[in-house]
Amino acid sequence: MSAQQEIELYDIPSKLPIIAWSPNVWKARYCFNYKKIPYKTIWVEYPDIQSTCKRLGAEPTSTNSDGTPLYTLPIIRDPNTGAVISDSPRIAEYLEANYPDTPTLYPPGTHAFQAAFLDAFEDLHLKVSRFTLPKTLNILNPPSYTFFKEDRERRRGRSILMEDFYPKGQEKEELWKGWKDDWAVVDGWIRKNPSGDFVFGETITWADLVIAGWVIWMRIVFGVDSEEWKDMATWHGGRWSKLLDNLSEYEAIH
Repeated sequence: MSAQQEIELYDIPSKLPIIAWSPNVWKARYCFNYKKIPYKTIWVEYPDIQSTCKRLGAEPTSTNSDGTPLYTLPIIRDPNTGAVISDSPRIAEYLEANYPDTPTLYPPGTHAFQAAFLDAFEDLHLKVSRFTLPKTLNILNPPSYTFFKEDRERRRGRSILMEDFYPKGQEKEELWKGWKDDWAVVDGWIRKNPSGDFVFGETITWADLVIAGWVIWMRIVFGVDSEEWKDMATWHGGRWSKLLDNLSEYEAIH
């Protein structure tokens, strides 16, 4: 029997030493590392995402405002099966189904609850772009910087440069407090468990990796020594920084 080949995980690079930053790709990377499934990262700059997806036969994940297909990362290509999968939730489900001898992220009876939990979780994060868009822009390599800036400014009809987009003064305080309050809702959900720091108490599931994907993105784009991250790391008894600490063994980038 031939040895298992590494699955290709397609990600967007940054100019930071860690390279990886995308929250959606981090969700998939955590999944690979937790399950100990061999993989390797293929770096793709923003302008090349669509052509790469089309070349591999990856499905679009949404549509643009003009109705054309929208291609995004992550995608994976599994040389062991020939499968090409788009979008982190579908990647997690694929790995769960096709590599059943690895640690599960969907304990029996949790699929529906995790789906509902994550729908509610994602809906809480509408305020964050004012803080993260300009910070994300500033860590990108030149080809991705230009593409990302033009695309996001076209969508929003305004500049996303720090001096134009990042909130200031009272607006910043109000938006930041609103965002903290959003995370307090999630903290309240998890606190209902009698023990443990994960969504299902002591057990790591896909829902935890999704939350961690968001949190590690904040730590990376804000910077570990930034005012923003230092504040966020203290929220709700330090729950979110503790989550990353608890998952730190799954942060490897292959």
